[in-house]
Amino acid sequence: MAAVALLVLASPPLLAFAQANFTVTYRVERTEAQRVELAGNVRNVGGIDAVDVYVTAEALDASGKVLARGIAFVAASLPARGEADFSARVPNVPGTTSFRVGVSNFRVGLRRSESP
Repeated sequence: MAAVALLVLASPPLLAFAQANFTVTYRVERTEAQRVELAGNVRNVGGIDAVDVYVTAEALDASGKVLARGIAFVAASLPARGEADFSARVPNVPGTTSFRVGVSNFRVGLRRSESP
């Protein structure tokens, strides 16, 4: 139990630091009756590779309340200072005035050595 508590206490600073190492850009690619497709790019501006990167796209109302959400896989490996494109789908719900997209999941990875 103590190990779990220690892990929880140690995790937030790492995640907060690592989240700052991504920039996300996106645009509305297509709007259909049932869903909206967002296309974008995630850039790892940090000095550490990221593994299993996902984004969460959210449809927001005028007050910023989340009305709908979609999760999309970005890349199995996103090297330091690298970038990858993504496509995310969010349900098309009445009242949506804007969207928000951010990296929601990843693991810190290490560069693989090229030695034989």
